[in-house]
Amino acid sequence: MKYERVHIDAITYDLPPVVVTSEELEERLAPVYASLHIPAGQLESLTGISERRWWPENHVLSDGAIAAAHKAFAQTGATPGDVETIIYAGVNRDQFEPATACRVAATLGVNPAAAVYDISNACLGVLNGMLDLANRIELGQIRAGLVVSCETAREIVEDSIDRLMNNRTIEQFVNSFATLTGGSGAVAVLMTDGSFDGASTRRLLGGTTQTAPEYHGLCRWGLDVLRNHTLRQLMITDAAAVMKYGVELGKRTWEAFLHDIGWGREQVDKVICHQVGMANQKAILSELGIPESKDFQTFPYLGNIGTVSLPLTAALADERGFLQPGDRVGLLGIGSGLNCLMLGVEW
Repeated sequence: MKYERVHIDAITYDLPPVVVTSEELEERLAPVYASLHIPAGQLESLTGISERRWWPENHVLSDGAIAAAHKAFAQTGATPGDVETIIYAGVNRDQFEPATACRVAATLGVNPAAAVYDISNACLGVLNGMLDLANRIELGQIRAGLVVSCETAREIVEDSIDRLMNNRTIEQFVNSFATLTGGSGAVAVLMTDGSFDGASTRRLLGGTTQTAPEYHGLCRWGLDVLRNHTLRQLMITDAAAVMKYGVELGKRTWEAFLHDIGWGREQVDKVICHQVGMANQKAILSELGIPESKDFQTFPYLGNIGTVSLPLTAALADERGFLQPGDRVGLLGIGSGLNCLMLGVEW
């Protein structure tokens, strides 16, 4: 995939107000740790995550997406009325139907002729949404489009803690460990054909996708039916296998990406990876031959925010001057499934 007329006018975010430390979560799990003879401090020691953020209880997901979108329009020359496609790309939604994008579109006041819908692909949702908009822009179908997402980890982490307290086994702990890294946040990505004034645009040059769907069972998040016939969220992750096969898939995608986009390895100035944790980050950078100095990390204080992790990290990297105009930047996304998508951006 290559593009000639696709611009990223803004990447903005909204962060939740509630800070939850790994130490706090371990204090709640103290009886589990004692039963399994696990020393305190393992959560931060093994993941590098000291804290993450959660939305307040009963927070409406679309509110976070809307807040991030308002910030995007404030940075650009485009208005909500210019948007001809709006995509909500989170794993978490307001409800099963209608599309969460509908409330976002109604609140923002987007073009009534705009396409409005949700897409979902685990942690790759926002990147997939960006590709969808890029194709529409490149074909001349639209001038401007918006991808938004808002993720919440409070509920699934709370449920996982309850399960561990009621089933203090090492198997339950291992299956739940990755869930405890979850954070929350919201993002918006405004993309155009570059014809709007007042925007500091970046060019999306192209991308590459590769898959390994035979590993679809390694990380699962869904609903579990309890004995009293109530529903509760359940996430089970084989973290070691996800990292092993994810790194293999990442290497395959990286080689194809460099070929497709026409970059030499040394021509990549910076990378923004999906934020999982310390071990995953070190493993993928080492396997791809990317120096840690070219990478920007947010997982130590934000955790894994799913679809929001990579674009929010890019936004922070830009704010803090890590990404400079003219940089060739690789956005390296991976999600359970397993799916991998890498995008090349001229900042």
